[in-house]
Amino acid sequence: MTHTHLTAAQKDRAAGVLIGMACGDALGAGYEFGPPLSSGTAVGMTGGGGFNWAPGEWTDDTSMAVPLARAAAAGLDLRDETVLDDIVAAWVDWAKTAPDVGIQLRAILSRTEPTASAVRAVAKAHHERTGRSGGNGSLMRTAPVALAYLHDPVALAEAARTISSLTHYEADAGDACVLWCLAIRHAVLEGEFNVRVGLSYLPADRQQLWADRIAVAETSRPSDFAHNGWVVEALQGAWSAITTTNQTDATHLRLALEAAVRGGRDTDTVAAIAGGLLGARWGASAVPAAWRRIVHGWPGLTAADLVRLGERIYGGEEKERFDYTYLGDVSTLVQHPHDEGVWIGAAGALDVLPPEVDAVVSLCRVGTKQVPGRIRHVVEVRLIDEDDAKYNPNLDFVLRDTVAAIVDLRTEGHTVLLHCAQAQSRTPSVAALYSALYKGVPIDQALAEVLAVLPRTTPKRFLRDAITRLATTTEETSK
Repeated sequence: MTHTHLTAAQKDRAAGVLIGMACGDALGAGYEFGPPLSSGTAVGMTGGGGFNWAPGEWTDDTSMAVPLARAAAAGLDLRDETVLDDIVAAWVDWAKTAPDVGIQLRAILSRTEPTASAVRAVAKAHHERTGRSGGNGSLMRTAPVALAYLHDPVALAEAARTISSLTHYEADAGDACVLWCLAIRHAVLEGEFNVRVGLSYLPADRQQLWADRIAVAETSRPSDFAHNGWVVEALQGAWSAITTTNQTDATHLRLALEAAVRGGRDTDTVAAIAGGLLGARWGASAVPAAWRRIVHGWPGLTAADLVRLGERIYGGEEKERFDYTYLGDVSTLVQHPHDEGVWIGAAGALDVLPPEVDAVVSLCRVGTKQVPGRIRHVVEVRLIDEDDAKYNPNLDFVLRDTVAAIVDLRTEGHTVLLHCAQAQSRTPSVAALYSALYKGVPIDQALAEVLAVLPRTTPKRFLRDAITRLATTTEETSK
């Protein structure tokens, strides 16, 4: 598979696609089949619902996307019939024990041999027998297809329709997958929302129909689409949630997903659809740590696993360990001067953790086996130690969210290690902001006292400026 060379911001956005989808899915799981909720109703990733989901557990939407993502990560062409055979076999196996499989999908996957041609034939027969096959089950899983063809929009459109037609014969389903995948591709590459970018890839006689449907979504609320089990209204509900949520920073991801869930009815699917595109626009760094800590699902994957899976699709590097010794000493490990329940240090501290440490917040990349297995609470933060703003487009959100994650862990009674590669820039900056926002220490004093316990620390200017700005803004707001 050919890969497109991506910038740091584009990589973050690409990594956000799968985790954004899964978060929307898990957020909506507990509200599935329920009525629309008022705009003031709080929405949480609490699990429950008709299938008694665990908090943060994703449903069929993300589960069906996983085999697609794995095939793409292996560099396989998703249009190849033998690849499709393997994907279908994985779906059929999953459906045997899955608690939640859509009516149309179960009817197809349970009545055939586990091959692409057999499933395709059953899907066509189902359509001819019932007169319809426009459920949202192919759109809900389509996000990984976009990542597989970032380099080729024509191939992307072809693959999206091919994979949709495996289980959904109706043209509306294929059209929706083409539109959404091309919108995801555009968001990853350009950093903007544009669901119309895919209209020219539809048959000429269907382009105006979809242009009109998109326009309706932009002047409606998610709750207006009462039949969102239908692929058209599922797409409209997701696009409505995105476009009618008035927010221009990374918090848009969370707020728009909450809006999708408040639309009611097929909440997990509409929010999963929206989440793939929101993650593509805002990036993995915009996904709240509180969600990333608990999101999980079939077949035994976590949020961090989905981020790494997404990275592998676009050619990203995955390692068991990242060796930072080329930077110099990475053994630093000291207690936070304002909270003895927080340790601060460098990457090497992961190898000599004090026994009381049971949670880790990583501000640099860590390998799949770098954090000790006994640690059950891990937050991996996308924070790049470069002064140029293009490397950290969601900087303020990431800093606030990371500090909030430390507070949550401490409130739960955990002892936390906060670390980056060498504990010279990111670690002291976040540690000082934690003191300023939650320990009542003035930011200049907080940074000076953190630096005093860390050797050879030289926080980058962009971090110094950011934590000062955030701490000052908070102080002024609280007056």
